[in-house]
Amino acid sequence: MSSSASSRVVGIDYPELVVFDLDACLWDQEMYEMRAMPSKTVQGDLNGRGRGVKGVYSGSDLIQLHDGSLTALQEHADNQYPGMKIALASSADTPFAVQIGRATLKLLEVLPGMTVWDLLMRDWDGQDVNQIGRQPPLSSNKAATHFPRIRSVTGIRYDKMLFFDDCNWGDHCGMVARACIESDTQQGVVGHRTPSGLRVADWRKGMELYANQHKL
Repeated sequence: MSSSASSRVVGIDYPELVVFDLDACLWDQEMYEMRAMPSKTVQGDLNGRGRGVKGVYSGSDLIQLHDGSLTALQEHADNQYPGMKIALASSADTPFAVQIGRATLKLLEVLPGMTVWDLLMRDWDGQDVNQIGRQPPLSSNKAATHFPRIRSVTGIRYDKMLFFDDCNWGDHCGMVARACIESDTQQGVVGHRTPSGLRVADWRKGMELYANQHKL
């Protein structure tokens, strides 16, 4: 790790928690459109880090991480942001869509031999803090259900979070930013919209937005 990286402070220079939406943000498909549990996998190059599971088929539909998602997850796996953790907030439409999404997380790889799910579980010592779906106690409103639950289970303040969402079906980033605020600082979740999926530029921009909001 470079000296500049080691001098950065979690919660100020970068978030304590990054929360990702799934459909059309972390990956390129909408789970409600998938018709089968994922089974067949596709091997490919993982950003020059070796070959691994780069795609998963749900029937004839191929599900893949966006380039920025893979970059973000690899940087996190490499501990480039010490102390930072990740979680998911997805309002997948149906119980079956949730099942497909969770199964896909356990197949797609960040690094050879490490799935997205493995990385999520590493952060939380095996505890599932992710909020996926819209069946009670969740809803379609992430600001009202997903984020309060994430804050409760993780103990991480809203003003230490960064959220990525495509926002193509509603301004989830805006809703969360307005509703999920800490009373003492009057600051809340920093959001970045990814209407074309999470690109590398989006990952960098989101981290920049967070750092700028927390400058002294």
